[in-house]
Amino acid sequence: MRRWRIIGTVIAMATVVIFSGCSMVDEDQSDCGVQAEVDYELQLVTNMTTEIQTQLSAQADFHLAMALRTHLSEIFSDYAHDVDLSFYDTVKDSVRLQHDRHIMDANQASYTLNLPMHHYMHLAAANIVDNKLVGLANDEHCHPSMLQQVVRDTVDSHDTGLFTARLPMNVLEGVNQTFNVHLFMTNCASMLVLDPQGHDVSKVKVFSTGFATGFSICDSAFVFPKQSPIVRTSFIKGQDDGSDVGFCSVTFPSPEPEEKATDRTRTVIETEEPFIAQPGEKSLWEFRVYVPNSDGKITETLLRIREPLRAGQLKIIRGRIRKDGSVETDSPIVGVSVNLDWKEAGTYNPEI
Repeated sequence: MRRWRIIGTVIAMATVVIFSGCSMVDEDQSDCGVQAEVDYELQLVTNMTTEIQTQLSAQADFHLAMALRTHLSEIFSDYAHDVDLSFYDTVKDSVRLQHDRHIMDANQASYTLNLPMHHYMHLAAANIVDNKLVGLANDEHCHPSMLQQVVRDTVDSHDTGLFTARLPMNVLEGVNQTFNVHLFMTNCASMLVLDPQGHDVSKVKVFSTGFATGFSICDSAFVFPKQSPIVRTSFIKGQDDGSDVGFCSVTFPSPEPEEKATDRTRTVIETEEPFIAQPGEKSLWEFRVYVPNSDGKITETLLRIREPLRAGQLKIIRGRIRKDGSVETDSPIVGVSVNLDWKEAGTYNPEI
């Protein structure tokens, strides 16, 4: 596993909150602004390099691996375009007391904030401006604040790598304070690599499903719907010679296995191997593959994965298309279900 760590030091002024009486001599100064430095540390903890080197290591996979790296360059990135900063009251209804937005366009950021003396809960989110699928919701108050994916039956992949943080901040009078805020990744990626074995891959459709649709920033917990949306994958091609091709999606994570059902936090655990997990008894997420055949029928294959997909992780599953259009895989964590004459009518299926 490879880790990137970026600590920033660019100084900017945040919104100044001015209260009456702050300029008066001998008045109560408790509501006056106090300068505090906040250092934002963007931590990209990912297995992307290791996964590509492990699953796409053959010489024949070289171009596909390069194409995948390019495709994910805006997702697993050590570069933050924008940051949204909220400072909330810690009592009553946890209302937001101050809100700042900055376009960073850099690897580094440190802000000198003028905050009234108070005990805050600080929430931060990065790279949401250019993400057309995910945005902030309910962020006027602390505990309901979340990253929320658009609600549709079928959705596209996320456009950017998303990072969030939370930190209690007690701003004191007459004390030089520095607060360190660590932002961690909240989304992830998966790719199905297929050996076409003579099939026209331009007509093959692949979807993924089984992932969270929201993330509670203060609680550091993912939100899973009763019916997970279907996610369209992006076609990744290395060469034009019938070599293996990929179908990639960028999403929120999957659930954890049942024995860890209460551990639904997104935290990239700060261990040396945060992405090693034991498979569960039941499937946690899946790929759905639809292959048209020469007889006009469509073969549907459901590849059900029993190993969780976590924030910051890339997971690659390999398979091959058989003569009848079904997909087989040698992966021990994948269960396979095949319908040789799939029809859309009568069941909930993705928009093909």
